[in-house]
Amino acid sequence: MHFSLHRAAFTPPLIVLIAGLTMPITFTACGGGSQSMQTSPVAPVPLPPAIPAAEPVLLFTGTGTSSPDVSAVEAVLGTLDVGYVTADSTQLNGTSAQQLGGYKLLIFPGGNSITIGDNLTADSASNIRTAVQQYGVHYLGICAGAFFGGFSFHNGVNLTSGVSFDFYADEFKGIHKEPVTISFPSGDPLDVYWEDGPQLSGWGSVVAKFPDGTPAIVEGQSGQGFVVFTGIHLEAPESWRGSMIFNTPVSADLAYARDVYQAALDGTEHPHF
Repeated sequence: MHFSLHRAAFTPPLIVLIAGLTMPITFTACGGGSQSMQTSPVAPVPLPPAIPAAEPVLLFTGTGTSSPDVSAVEAVLGTLDVGYVTADSTQLNGTSAQQLGGYKLLIFPGGNSITIGDNLTADSASNIRTAVQQYGVHYLGICAGAFFGGFSFHNGVNLTSGVSFDFYADEFKGIHKEPVTISFPSGDPLDVYWEDGPQLSGWGSVVAKFPDGTPAIVEGQSGQGFVVFTGIHLEAPESWRGSMIFNTPVSADLAYARDVYQAALDGTEHPHF
């Protein structure tokens, strides 16, 4: 089994090693007051060292992802000259946390988050979470990838400690794609492409807002890893715009996409509201 490789070969999967936790035991005495006796905490078994990856980025291209968005993400990575490998659902299901821990950044693009999750195993979601929270791998979730990165009964990764995301409000008005104006703590707003994406209330620091004030881009730490979620498609090419009217050129959106992707790779924070 091999990933699709870009500029390097991939190391075959190894066996998953799972770290165990020993829980402290508490005894409570009844009678003239309560007393407790607790065993000394036992440190978790250290994770095995991460297996170095062939490239710094793993881009998920499996069932449920949008192939046009995968291509758009690849185009942005190309302008950054960042090496990456791709993995479909079967390949990711066969990849251990130890292997995922060798990457710097995992990217989950747009598509259908339910389909993405339903075609991955619970173990895969756990391995991604371990890679981020314990190995310190960074995570970039775009639209469906943001839904998937939060809590979901469809094998969501739950990098958010139980927070799930809902659609941006225009979804409930029957609108499924449109230009939206996102605002920043400083600097000019951008008109960007939105399609059935989430608003990201409840987790992280807010980097950009939708017109109704809900978060469009958030970021923050999840364990040892740095996580960026976007409810919009900064990477959308000119061809996606069609007859829709945008007040900012696609070049401005793509420039900001490059900035966000590089920051996700490096773990660099943006100004927050």
